[in-house]
Amino acid sequence: MAKAKRISKKFRRVTKASPRKAAKALHNVRFPNESAAYRSARNRLLEAEIALRRDTERVAALRRKLPAGGSVPVDYTFQELGSDGAARPVHLSELFGDKDTLVLYSYMYSPSMEKPCPSCTSILDALDGSSIHIAQRVNLAVVAKSPIMRIHEIARSRGWTNLRLLSSGDTTYNHDYQGENAEGAQRPALNVFVRRNGKIHHIYCTELMFAPTDKGQNPRHVDSIWPLWNMFDFAPEGRGATWQPKLSYD
Repeated sequence: MAKAKRISKKFRRVTKASPRKAAKALHNVRFPNESAAYRSARNRLLEAEIALRRDTERVAALRRKLPAGGSVPVDYTFQELGSDGAARPVHLSELFGDKDTLVLYSYMYSPSMEKPCPSCTSILDALDGSSIHIAQRVNLAVVAKSPIMRIHEIARSRGWTNLRLLSSGDTTYNHDYQGENAEGAQRPALNVFVRRNGKIHHIYCTELMFAPTDKGQNPRHVDSIWPLWNMFDFAPEGRGATWQPKLSYD
């Protein structure tokens, strides 16, 4: 906690520097017709971006140093579609394949939901293209509580072809790993499991969704895998106060 406070204070010092104070030029690149005022402001922003890059790596290093968490209580049996188009069981242990790290994203789509979560769907739209690259180092699968055929209907409508899709409808996985709350409402949790010495352990969950948020922010616990908001953060308009992704913009 003390370390997090030090990081926060450092960001405030960097980002709240006096606008009249000239920032040190960190490179010689310039763009057509830019003013001295623009370059000074951009240099101050660049200092903040460098600090963010360092702290992004610092946080990632802390994740990598996490000890193994609790062993999984059961080798969950999910449902997926086989190459013949028929549903078949697959165990959590089988999802590792030849990798020792498994990432499971909890897709908010239960049998009681008429449509899947638009925000989760936006994330998966992007991950479908990235998954062939992700699979070079870790295995990734998407877990939803709806029946597997219903999940694949959404996948076909979105044009997903690379994601490994699983139904957790006959398991307690969603409950055990925070993919739903006590009332059964679905959550967009990302969990990481590791296989060490023949045993499977949980090692990480996006617990930021349970932590207090700063004013004007939502938890942002899965934003690092979500290109949408990262793109908006580059734009002067930012994320906006009320805009949210939709399943369709017709």
